[in-house]
Amino acid sequence: MTDIKFGRLEDLPLREAWKHEALQFTPWLAENIEHLSEVIGIPLELTGTEVAVESFTADILARNPMDDSVVLIENQLETTDHTHLGQIMTYLAGLEAHTVVWIAPAFREPHLSAIRWLNEHTADGFSFFAIKTRVVRIGDSPFAPIFEVVEKPNDWDRRLTRKSREVKQDSDLGERREAFWSAYLEKHPEAADWGLKPCRASSTWMAIDGLGEPAMLSIWIGQNKSGVFLRGARGEPWEPLAAILEPYAERLENELGALFPGGRHGFLGAETDLNYHDPKQRNALIDWFENKRKAFQAAMARIAEAEK
Repeated sequence: MTDIKFGRLEDLPLREAWKHEALQFTPWLAENIEHLSEVIGIPLELTGTEVAVESFTADILARNPMDDSVVLIENQLETTDHTHLGQIMTYLAGLEAHTVVWIAPAFREPHLSAIRWLNEHTADGFSFFAIKTRVVRIGDSPFAPIFEVVEKPNDWDRRLTRKSREVKQDSDLGERREAFWSAYLEKHPEAADWGLKPCRASSTWMAIDGLGEPAMLSIWIGQNKSGVFLRGARGEPWEPLAAILEPYAERLENELGALFPGGRHGFLGAETDLNYHDPKQRNALIDWFENKRKAFQAAMARIAEAEK
């Protein structure tokens, strides 16, 4: 005999954890994107939520820092439907995504067949996932999310092994990023005042205050391009901030050399072909970042003053 008491694991409807898909589930997933990263096997860095694509909005956009590719995440609280499948195909083209992750509590067989077909017939470099979401608890314990891979590319495990080997052979990606951010701080020590630290991430962020909506300026380095873009606070949609900036769109484009909205993500942003991997281009890229950062800050300060 034992005095240990055992409970029964209970599955709960997703809406007991998240009442609203866009207002609760999407922000939670954006804040806890590491749960998804662990189950599909690749690192994910959040880029934005509720990203505009024509008349639709993609739930979550992320970046895979291993190859700087775009990851599209579409989530549902109900069984999959044709509407979301159609939207995913629209987003795939409009956002130049290479990895698509469709999350739902249950998948209809035609939609699983579609995911399988896409994995088998699209060009190399594209990957499609069907991820089943569960929420469980034992007794009165806290809710626990569980993500289960239902469909994935047939050679996904081999592809991950190959990619890991490529990254390692190409020197450690994190070390090269850290070396760049360290060089940035060495050349511009004042950057520490706005939060820049030596790190292995592909981007760094600074808060922009005074606009009436939370705003963040991202400075990011990629495999082929680097750039800056302005977006809402982490987990917040772009649209409220865009509504404030839109009357100044033409002026911002002229002053900043940026598109509004522009780039792959629909934010106010600018890109450069300067490559942080190349030691000969490193100083030029650091100066480009500093000039853009100051220009963005000055432009936002003028708008904040005008909006008072």
